[in-house]
Amino acid sequence: MADQAQSNEVTLDATGLKCPLPVLRARKAIGALPEGGELRVLATDPSAVADFQAFCDAAGHELTRWNEDAGVYEFVIRRNIK
Repeated sequence: MADQAQSNEVTLDATGLKCPLPVLRARKAIGALPEGGELRVLATDPSAVADFQAFCDAAGHELTRWNEDAGVYEFVIRRNIK
């Protein structure tokens, strides 16, 4: 589920989900954000790294950063500005 952290930042906990669910849920969550808003996604599926890079490239969003700590991947995506 996505939790509203601030008006322009949301956290989506996709831990335990396998491809393609983290990206599908992220796509839905980022659609609810204003342009320039940021989505923070937590995932445990190792394929999420390539999946989120491809998703951002295809959708025009910016993957501002990502990291991995103890098997949990964190992605921060800025919604595209048209």
